[in-house]
Amino acid sequence: MGKLILLILFCHVSSAAKHSLKYFFTVSSGVPNLPELEVIAQVDDIMVGYCDPDTKIVEAKQDWVKKYLDDSPQQLEWYNAQCSYNQPNLLKATIFRLKQEFDQSGGVHVLQKINGCEWDDETDEGIGFHQYGYDGEDILFLNLTTLTWIALKPQAVVIKLRWDADMPRINYNKDFLTRICPDWLKKSLDYGKSSLLRTERPSVSLLQKTPSSPVSCHATGFYPHRAVMFWRKDGEDLHEDVDQGEILPNHDETFQMSVDLNLSSINPEDWRRYDCVFQLSGVEDDIVTKLDKAVIRTNEGKSEISAGVDQQHVSDLKAPDNGAELSMRLNPET
Repeated sequence: MGKLILLILFCHVSSAAKHSLKYFFTVSSGVPNLPELEVIAQVDDIMVGYCDPDTKIVEAKQDWVKKYLDDSPQQLEWYNAQCSYNQPNLLKATIFRLKQEFDQSGGVHVLQKINGCEWDDETDEGIGFHQYGYDGEDILFLNLTTLTWIALKPQAVVIKLRWDADMPRINYNKDFLTRICPDWLKKSLDYGKSSLLRTERPSVSLLQKTPSSPVSCHATGFYPHRAVMFWRKDGEDLHEDVDQGEILPNHDETFQMSVDLNLSSINPEDWRRYDCVFQLSGVEDDIVTKLDKAVIRTNEGKSEISAGVDQQHVSDLKAPDNGAELSMRLNPET
């Protein structure tokens, strides 16, 4: 069975106090061998459930989610309704209208929806978001301040006007995004705190294949995967001569990542001005590693590693199987 994986682009890691509950909906037209609707639920960017396309009911991906839904029959009923008839009908009608507005009679087309909320456990403040993307581009989002839809394409204006006039729909969205969703998120964090709030700091090392190769700042053994790592010069983030690697899984459910620094234009006497910074969501203190020749490990094995590197994790370097990716720029800010 084919799967559509939503690729969400984040520029920064959420602060230690912020948590999120997100729902991703995907319907397609002209794509063979795919279910009419795919739904994924995430808490803190971790997949916790999905709609089974065959049974049209919710399937939990975490043990704590099963316990949570057993204790919340009304919420489970709501989820199953989204899987079975509510969302399929609404989204199919929307993609049909968009095809008409774009004058599209055939071809492959994909409509994606994301809604949910973020909540800050320090300030107890939350923000909801609800938006749509069509064929990989943002097209509509709900402004919760004005309770009106913003059309990002002229072809979406007809839908915007219809939805703006639907006050029951507007009021439901407001209630769900500002009250219901934050409440569900808090309960999810309570049930799943053993895994959702788990943090593990990595070991960070400087690696270099040859004396003329870039220096790789490598972090391994961290959890969760919401992390960033970058090089700095004199305390300022570097964007040139830097190659950012992916976050990859380890065999023990932790993660690893690396970021390379090209040394070809850096004078040896300036090395002390550079450092590598690792930031992990949920952890206040950064891990800072100075660019120091004495701690770089090379293939020749002449130098020592100060931070220590998990050789098993390094051997696990491999590209994950992400299936068919569809990118959608999502910006919860309204």
